[in-house]
Amino acid sequence: MIRDGRLVAGARLPVEKDLAASLAVSRGSLREGVRALVALGILETRQGDGTYVTSLEPHRVLGSVNVLADLPASAHDVHLAAVRRALEVEAVGLAAARASEAQLERMAHVLTEVEAVLARDSSPSEGDGGVDGDGDGDGIAERRVKAAVAADSEFHRLVAEASGNAPLAALIDHLVGQTFRARVWRGLNEAGATGLAHAEHRAILAALVAHNPERARLRMGGHLAGVEEYLEQHPGH
Repeated sequence: MIRDGRLVAGARLPVEKDLAASLAVSRGSLREGVRALVALGILETRQGDGTYVTSLEPHRVLGSVNVLADLPASAHDVHLAAVRRALEVEAVGLAAARASEAQLERMAHVLTEVEAVLARDSSPSEGDGGVDGDGDGDGIAERRVKAAVAADSEFHRLVAEASGNAPLAALIDHLVGQTFRARVWRGLNEAGATGLAHAEHRAILAALVAHNPERARLRMGGHLAGVEEYLEQHPGH
């Protein structure tokens, strides 16, 4: 409702019963959703007056995420990843409908850069530390994975930007940055992880080029679900 303009910045939410009916969800599920949006700075509750849409300014939304991001990683990484997935699935659907040819070309260029990174210094294989004869394999592998993850982050940033929703893009950009360390660790310790992520990005881009929102959402959701599963299995990384 916020996305399609039925609820604008400063608008008061309908009463709980009516809102739950219009969204076809239970009142319990609605309360959980409202609490999550309040935590993200998208909604605000005014004592005795109801719940309102905030100004939706990026700095206001990001301020709430900063608080969450500063909490212990072991307790909150998975939850932040789930929030990221929900937001990016929405953003990629919008991008599939709105992305310009120039934006799609920039995304393709970033993925081509990733391929160059993965092909470079490939002697140390990813996921096993790749120690070579002079003992510098770990450093080479780490530099390669970090470069690939940085390009990965840029791809996600470009997709969010193509959604045409500046607050949404700013929030996603922040959350992507929060997962950088975990993605590098995964690339170094899980064989094939970096290459798999790249293949999934190619599938996402193909859906965007086809301007197919449903397929784009499906591809992005599957891609980020893998990140969540990894964080669940490796808390603190």
